[in-house]
Amino acid sequence: MWARRSEVSVHEETFQAMRQSILDGAPDHARVLAQRALQLGIDPLESINTGYLPGMTAVGELYGAGRMFLPDLMASSEAMTTAMAVLEDELRRAGGERDVRATVVLGTTKGDIHEIGKRLVGTLLAANGFRVHDLGADVDSAAFVGKTRELGADIVGVSALLTTTMAGQKKVVEALGEAGLRPRVKVIVGGAPVTRQWAEQIGADGYAKDAMSAVALAKSLLPARVPA
Repeated sequence: MWARRSEVSVHEETFQAMRQSILDGAPDHARVLAQRALQLGIDPLESINTGYLPGMTAVGELYGAGRMFLPDLMASSEAMTTAMAVLEDELRRAGGERDVRATVVLGTTKGDIHEIGKRLVGTLLAANGFRVHDLGADVDSAAFVGKTRELGADIVGVSALLTTTMAGQKKVVEALGEAGLRPRVKVIVGGAPVTRQWAEQIGADGYAKDAMSAVALAKSLLPARVPA
């Protein structure tokens, strides 16, 4: 008589398949696995933290090492977003929601239409418990200020992929200051031409060279939590 596989082994196989679906950039499969996990009674938070998030972390590491390319990165980001939508919908239906670390407003500066890297940053931040509002690309400083005030955002992330649009990052920092928001809002900057020295020069709170670094930086800028 064949022994039934234990629930633990079934769950672990599901988590492994989730991780692989992100590495493969397979949004349809990622969605199906999220739905299957709910049918198996797996907690949505466990699916995110044990299944999908490690896959997305691996994607970020592979991309940073030059072993994954932009089309793959975009596909993996879409797969992560698709799975998260299924699981977070279930959390809301159940009357619960993930603990939110902080609220982040992201955008690419005025005159710059590049946003692939920024989208990955947003996906990873969301997977790590941040509430993210992505303004998109070609965003002026007034839009950053307006959304930061509206949401009571804790962190503003400003991307620039061109040397000619880096000045837009400085304008956002200045606009937040003029609006009286700067004392309570942390500003992080990134993008291919951006450097740590530039971040310091414009008065930003930090610089991240890639998506994984951006998540670590965002976490480091939050106030320490008092143990319960």
